[in-house]
Amino acid sequence: MFCYQCEQRAGCSGCTGARGVCGKSSKTALLQDKLTGSLVALAEAVGEQNVSEKTNRIMIEGLFATLTNVNFDDEALEKLIETAVKEKEVYASGCSVCQAPCGRMEIYEMEKVWREPDEDIKSLKSLLLFGLRGIAAYAYHAMVLGYNDEEVNRFFYKGMSALGQDRTMENLLGIVMETGAVNFKCMELLDKANTETYGIPAPAEVSLKVEKGPFIVISGHDLKDLKMLLEQTEGKGINIYTHGEMLPAHAYPELRKYSHLKGNFGTAWQNQQKEFANLPAPILFTTNCIMPPKESYADRVFTTGVVAYPGMQHVDGEEKDFGAVIEKAIELGGFSEDKQFAGINGGTKLTTGFGHHTILGAAPQVIEAVKAGKISHFFLVGGCDGARQGRNYYTDFVKEAPKDSIILTLACGKYRFNDLDLGTIEGLPRIMDMGQCNDAFGAVKVALALAEAFECGVNELPLTLVLSWYEQKAVSILLTLLHLGIKNIYLGPTLPSFVSENVLNYLVENFQISPTSTPEEDLKKILEK
Repeated sequence: MFCYQCEQRAGCSGCTGARGVCGKSSKTALLQDKLTGSLVALAEAVGEQNVSEKTNRIMIEGLFATLTNVNFDDEALEKLIETAVKEKEVYASGCSVCQAPCGRMEIYEMEKVWREPDEDIKSLKSLLLFGLRGIAAYAYHAMVLGYNDEEVNRFFYKGMSALGQDRTMENLLGIVMETGAVNFKCMELLDKANTETYGIPAPAEVSLKVEKGPFIVISGHDLKDLKMLLEQTEGKGINIYTHGEMLPAHAYPELRKYSHLKGNFGTAWQNQQKEFANLPAPILFTTNCIMPPKESYADRVFTTGVVAYPGMQHVDGEEKDFGAVIEKAIELGGFSEDKQFAGINGGTKLTTGFGHHTILGAAPQVIEAVKAGKISHFFLVGGCDGARQGRNYYTDFVKEAPKDSIILTLACGKYRFNDLDLGTIEGLPRIMDMGQCNDAFGAVKVALALAEAFECGVNELPLTLVLSWYEQKAVSILLTLLHLGIKNIYLGPTLPSFVSENVLNYLVENFQISPTSTPEEDLKKILEK
């Protein structure tokens, strides 16, 4: 196997051998490559032809299934490959792009990308593929709520076709930058889907206490799955607790109205094997972020949607029946008395719900505070968390940031510091959780609105982005920021190994991307400008 799509790849270069750092086997990795290759072939066969809703779903689900920590189930991957190959045959007779006789190219060999001798071509194709995987995750969440965008869907075929073709560096660079533009459109679509379905997020205080009695922990990103679970458990004496990226669900009115949505359990995804050990409750994984379950809790893990792990109970279908999850919660019984848990810094409550509607609603207050010198700087500190040493950088950065600065945050990287009480400025909390990783769209909207208010460019604002990356959604978000021309981004804890030296130099020269160093050094450099 060869895989270097996530930040925690072995030796900072890539996972090889029998098993990856994420826990997937070499067979699973090869099947994910085969699935990707079948989607390349499908895209080639589609060409400029019109595609059905079914085909779009196959493309989106297939790409999503290859994200890090999503699908470890070989049988499920084989079914996805079979489906993609069959779907390609529907379009093969009208194919005008594939150089082989129509219908011949069943599966593109991804080894051609991984063994590409030109490091810059390999780098750009990797950026393209990983960006497409990130977009697919967001497109999937919008799709299950009934929201689709033709431009976004068409780009999957354009991008996947480019992977299987000989392209110049200049051509690939153009498609990579276009990936950022399409991802912005996709995040906007998902924002619309979520807010029109569940209401406008509003600030919410979330307890880390777990009350006695039966309960269920729900992890991942899929708000529709949470809504169905809340409906099916209402009035049954079972409490629901969010985990990881599901925390922002507490901010949506249509979810918060359920009184048995009690609070949040645990911290970021990479701590689950320790935090779930012997938990007297079932855990439902709705999307990515599942780790190989330990024996101490494997019998109570359930998966749904594209996420899967061999031997775990999977809940399938459009209108999902979570009866087995509910029965397990009743069987396990939960804690015999209330349990008070804490974040990594000892805090016992979290806040969320500071989306772009809320922050822009307070824009006059924010602008006045900046003009009066009461707010000196805005830092967007967020992204994907992980287990690699050095991620305490983000905790220390927030602690050491000037006391007259505001910390915006999103995604699971916030668990490094979101239980800290940093006080307020002019009634505004110094830490504002804007939501899930896809809510980077909202952060961009806020930045653009502030730039308009101050009659300057975004890069002239007292705003710095300090990002942590782990998997492919972070790649798509980074490409979006680059597409928008946002500069001076600090990225860590390590730089992606799939970015070649020439591609990195391009990003540094054109966008002034900087690798993180130490909080003290980076803050000094930022504040001296």
